[in-house]
Amino acid sequence: MHPHLPPELPPEPTSAPPILDRAHSDVVLIVDDVPDNLAVLHDALDESGYTVLVATRGEAALQRAAQALPDIVLLDALMPGMDGFEVARRLKAMAQTAHIPIIFMTGLTETEHLVAALEAGGVDYVTKPIKPKEVLARMNVHLQGARRARQEVRQAGQARNALDAFGYASITVRVGDGRLMWQTPLARDLLLDYFGSSAPYAPTVVLDWLRQHLPDLERLAQQQQEPPRLNVQQGARCLSFRLHQQTGDGEGGGDWLIVMREVSDTAVIACLGLGFKLTAREAEVLYWLVKGKTNRDIGEILGSSPATVKKHLERVYVKLGVETRTAAAGMAMARIRQSHPQFEG
Repeated sequence: MHPHLPPELPPEPTSAPPILDRAHSDVVLIVDDVPDNLAVLHDALDESGYTVLVATRGEAALQRAAQALPDIVLLDALMPGMDGFEVARRLKAMAQTAHIPIIFMTGLTETEHLVAALEAGGVDYVTKPIKPKEVLARMNVHLQGARRARQEVRQAGQARNALDAFGYASITVRVGDGRLMWQTPLARDLLLDYFGSSAPYAPTVVLDWLRQHLPDLERLAQQQQEPPRLNVQQGARCLSFRLHQQTGDGEGGGDWLIVMREVSDTAVIACLGLGFKLTAREAEVLYWLVKGKTNRDIGEILGSSPATVKKHLERVYVKLGVETRTAAAGMAMARIRQSHPQFEG
């Protein structure tokens, strides 16, 4: 074993992932069954500031990749037992490692072998005997792309979490099979509350709504309009779905970002109270007026007499500067629509 080469750890299915310093260096996993090849690459990468992991067998490579989640993999194509092509296919089949770029190292220059390397999931290849400077140059190209992708994911995650904080949950749905590609914590809670499930597929009513409006999206975009929102009512609560944007160009319609927001009586009533400087009871009375209820109906809902409701309404008219139920309802609806566009009176 090379004196500077880290020993290959045996598979440890229950062990915790190693703690790696990703703040100051990229992590590289080298997979090769020839120790001399490992040593040459290890020294060159180590001197260039990379954190280097090694594996000499396919099974060990899969274990280390799943544990450490390296930023890039240098993979020998031909190894005894599980070869590099199979290792690459398995890495690409696992969700946690599918994004990792793989550079094949091969002594084979026949076209069919190079094609096989790319078809197995490789992004590039270098031929043996290995030239460290060439490997470093190829790695740098692919690591730059990987860094940009990670940064975009982080920024998207921060934006989604910010939406959650303001009550706007978001999900991405793949149109082809209806799978939920991701969802924010608030979205997971809302889907569970309204539909009894949060994964792995979007609720049927949401998928049907999405597919129904996809053919009209180009025309609506030209007219600077958005498709009708989907509102799912649950008692006094309503969950509104708004189609935001396409996030992928996959087959069958791609992936679509959908923003959700819950509207409840409480939120709308609070909006009326703040907007018109009403007491809590006056805001409740005005809300049920907007919903088309009579004084008797409102009294039964609030546990008051029709006469008491009438007195509250008179004070509401004064504060709104109107004289009729119709005028009060119109002003209230206009105010509600400003903050709750999906509200239906």
